[in-house]
Amino acid sequence: MSEVKITIGGGYSVKRSLRFYVRFFIHFCCWAVFTCVFAFGGYLWFKLIREDVKAQALLDVKWYTPCYLTNWNFMFQTIFLTMSLAYDMLEWFDRHDTALGRKLKFCRDVMFSGLVVPLTLFISSMFWTLFWIDRELVFPEVYDQLVPWWFNHCVHTNIAIVVLIETLMVSRRHPTHFKLELFMNGTAGVLYAIVYYSIYFFANRWLYGVFGIMTWWQVCLYQILIWTSTFVFYFIQFPINRIFHREESNEQKYMVTEVKKGIPNAGFKEEDSWIKHRTKRTENSSF
Repeated sequence: MSEVKITIGGGYSVKRSLRFYVRFFIHFCCWAVFTCVFAFGGYLWFKLIREDVKAQALLDVKWYTPCYLTNWNFMFQTIFLTMSLAYDMLEWFDRHDTALGRKLKFCRDVMFSGLVVPLTLFISSMFWTLFWIDRELVFPEVYDQLVPWWFNHCVHTNIAIVVLIETLMVSRRHPTHFKLELFMNGTAGVLYAIVYYSIYFFANRWLYGVFGIMTWWQVCLYQILIWTSTFVFYFIQFPINRIFHREESNEQKYMVTEVKKGIPNAGFKEEDSWIKHRTKRTENSSF
């Protein structure tokens, strides 16, 4: 892809590929949209809290909004986009290879692979499948009184589009830190199961209507399906990414080699502190 040369105050010039500017623009737009939707969702919730609602489905939303996996995932995606935009800014000013830049890149990639991709694909596929079968199982019609149609698509449809775009833009052919990503994926699944089972046992309410039509052995099978699907989505993201990114940089090859050797954090190392550099310069000085 062609390169564009820009000049930053004082005559400092740097070449950036057109791909970088496209990535930066998309990250900024997605971040802006997600931040606005996140703020609007908070407004809807606080508005609902102040109202006296009678429908049980709306009462569930009123008291259990922070407990829905959709909201967890949307928060994870917003955090991921914030980190992506921050890393792009560091790259813009050629500071992405600093200790801060490498930490940010590591956290960004681990969150994307370990949380954003598996949870997003699970939510989008499961939600729309159940919605087409019977929307009352997952998104009762009474919700339309509170949630605009476009907001529903922002939290259940657009999230998958963002994952697709990110897959096309950024090469993540292999896990950044396999054990950590797997741990994050499994922990999110277990914690969320604890949340909605606790609500059932203590409040005698299922967070999702689909559980209410099942017997206990069916609930157990459905739970196994939920956990299995998130792990399947985690593992398939890498071969899919390799379809779009057939070449990998020397840096990526090095990180993969380090992961196979069992070196923590995929070979991630912090720079030496400024104290060490200062001491070294003092020792090498002529006085």
